[in-house]
Amino acid sequence: MAELSIKLRIGNREYPMRVKAEDEERIRLAGKVLNEKMKTYREKFGIEEYQDLLAMVAFDCQVERMKSEENKQSTDEYSLMQIQNLSKLISDSL
Repeated sequence: MAELSIKLRIGNREYPMRVKAEDEERIRLAGKVLNEKMKTYREKFGIEEYQDLLAMVAFDCQVERMKSEENKQSTDEYSLMQIQNLSKLISDSL
């Protein structure tokens, strides 16, 4: 697996990193999303300190992740219940 040396700008800093070639696009997109969220917080709340912006973005990302995990768990439970119902219907018909 080939690694690439890239520089990613987040906020007012540039971060050099080595990434797998297949991960480069995802990593660059993540940096873009972070910068866009920082811009939104700056415009919406007038926050100028990059450390504060990064903290707010990190908090926002964690909340989104927790929501996603809750939704996934709910979907998994519903799917399992549907499979059990189908299994019971099949067993009853045999």
